[in-house]
Amino acid sequence: MNVIWRTLLVILQARSRVRRGRTVDSAEVGRIRLTTLPTDIDILRHMNNGRYLSLFDLGRWDLLIRTGLFDAMKERGWYAVVSSETVTFRKSLQLWQRFDVESRFIGHDEKAVFMEHRAVVDGEVYARVIVRARMMRRSGGTVGHDELFAAVGTPAGVPDIDDWIHDWATASALPPTRKPAPSVWR
Repeated sequence: MNVIWRTLLVILQARSRVRRGRTVDSAEVGRIRLTTLPTDIDILRHMNNGRYLSLFDLGRWDLLIRTGLFDAMKERGWYAVVSSETVTFRKSLQLWQRFDVESRFIGHDEKAVFMEHRAVVDGEVYARVIVRARMMRRSGGTVGHDELFAAVGTPAGVPDIDDWIHDWATASALPPTRKPAPSVWR
């Protein structure tokens, strides 16, 4: 709920862009312009580290809608869930500072798709997140890539995923939901 109004606005704007023919190819970078608001700021007077992830979600909404993936998912009763993400901060965004959220699909592995989001000011990267997301069915279960790509087409021009991203995804994975995952500190 913390960014619900921004989410609704981004969805409406993305739908409007699609109606005007401003779609995005699956290999292109999508961009939305945002401003750091007082509700984004922490006690240190810069954007709170957790808020970046919420605002990067807005870039994901825009990209899903403008590539046509969201409509294909909705028709089939699918939805995407983030299974893991890693964020790196470089510079702080200040109150009222304008910035772009740039979003792009960067590939897939056998179970998930990967996206990168960046907070960019005047062409300079302030923060970056790598997201690994899985496609799920509302009726239960996961959507395999063969079914996903049959529905929306195999993305062309998406770069190969860097090796470190594969290594990170493997190293950070928790056990599957049907296996135990006890909270034992070492």
